[in-house]
Amino acid sequence: MTDLGLGYIELLQQEVKKNPDRLLDVGREEQQEELPPRSRTLPSLCSIPQRLAISAGLGGTPVTPNLTESLRRILFGRTFHVFNYEWRKSCFQFREPDSQLSYALRADRGGARAVQMVIQARIIKHLLSDSWTLHSLTDVSHREQERALAASLSDSLWLAGQEESATVTLVTEDYCITPHLDYKLDTFTERLQLFTFDTKDAVREFILDHIQCFKEEGGHGVILFLYSLICSRSVERLKEDLDSTTAHLLHLSLGNFVCRQALLNLLLTGRASPQVFNGKLCFGEDGLPLECPLQGVLTRSDVGYLHWSREQVDRGKLPQVESHMLKTPCVPVWVCCINSSHSVLFSLTRSLLSDWRTEHQFQLYYYNGQSSQSATARLTIDTHSHHWEALSTDPGGDPEKRFPSLEMAIRTKWDGAAIDWNGTSPFY
Repeated sequence: MTDLGLGYIELLQQEVKKNPDRLLDVGREEQQEELPPRSRTLPSLCSIPQRLAISAGLGGTPVTPNLTESLRRILFGRTFHVFNYEWRKSCFQFREPDSQLSYALRADRGGARAVQMVIQARIIKHLLSDSWTLHSLTDVSHREQERALAASLSDSLWLAGQEESATVTLVTEDYCITPHLDYKLDTFTERLQLFTFDTKDAVREFILDHIQCFKEEGGHGVILFLYSLICSRSVERLKEDLDSTTAHLLHLSLGNFVCRQALLNLLLTGRASPQVFNGKLCFGEDGLPLECPLQGVLTRSDVGYLHWSREQVDRGKLPQVESHMLKTPCVPVWVCCINSSHSVLFSLTRSLLSDWRTEHQFQLYYYNGQSSQSATARLTIDTHSHHWEALSTDPGGDPEKRFPSLEMAIRTKWDGAAIDWNGTSPFY
C-alpha cells in the first residue's frame, strides 16, 4: 500500500475518533430515506378571497377525512376526481337589480348550470308568491335579490333534510384535515365547516348572513351549495335513494361533469331518485320481478321538470317524464332540460295547474340563463283551436326551425299545442 493510501486511512480514522456518532447518523439517514413520510405536506390554499372564508371561531363542525372521501364518492364515484374550472367559478350571481331581468341568475354553459336553474326556478316562485305579475320579477332590488336567493337555497336544503334539519357548508381560512394519500386534494373541500339547523328560518337567516359566499365570484358558491345539499340529505340516505342504474350524482360528458337525473330529482324533490316515473318499478318489461327495484319520484315537487332531446328522439331513446309529480308541480314553474341544456319556463297564471279552463290559451315565459338573452321571452300557448302539426307546411329544412326544441319540450306537457313566439326568433 502506498504512503498516500496510508495517509488517507489515518486521516479517516482520526475523523472517526473525533466524531464517533457520525457513522450512526449516516445509518439513520439512510433508514429514514427508505421509510415513507409520516404526514402529508399540504399545498398552499386555493385563492378564495379572504372575505368569503369564515373564521373557525364561528362555530360549526369541521369536515372529517371520512366525509371528504364520502362527498367525492357520492359525487364522482372516486376520490381522485375534483371539480374543474367551470364548476369552481360558478356561483349564484344575479343580473342587474331593478332591471328587466333583475330576477334572473347568470348561468353560462357547463355542468353547474342545472343546479343554478333549479335555484332560478325557486327564486321565481319566491318572488311571485305575493303578486303573480311580471312587475314582481322586473323591479327587484339588490337586497331583495339576496333574500330571494337565501330563501331558495334554504328551501332546497330543508327539503333534502326531510323538513327536519338542514346543513350549510362554508369554507374556513385554513385546513380542517390532512386527507389520506389516495385522496386528491383540491384545497377547498378540506376546509369545510358544517353548520346544522333544526328550523328552516334559522337556515335562511344563516345563509342570508353569509350570502356573499354563495353569490360572489371566487367563492365556489355552487359547489358550496351542492356540498350543503348532500350533507343535509346525508350520504347514507342518498345511497338508499339511488338504484342499480346510478351509483353517483355526476358523470363525465364531453370533458365536463354534468348532473345525473338523480341529482336533479334531489334538487327538485329532496330525494335522489334516478328515474322520472312515479313510485317504484318492481317488475321488468317481461313481467318478471327486478332484482333491484328502480326508484322513481315519490312526492310532488314545488317546481316542475320538463325534458326533451332531439338527439335522443332521433335514436329512439328519449326517456319520457311520466311522473305527473314533476310535470304538474305545485306552482307553474318548470326547469327544462332541452338538448342537455337547462333553462326555466314559467307562467304568471297562478291557477294554470288547478283550473283546466285556463289551459285553453295562456302565456309562458322563458329564460335560459345565458348572457345573450336580454329579455324574458313570452310565448302564447294554444291547446284548443288547432293541432300544431297542421301549421308545419315546410317538410324540409332545419329541424330546429321546423320544430323548435323548446316547443317540443312544452308539448311533452301540453300535447298538440300550437305555440306563438310573439315576434321572437325561437331559441332554447
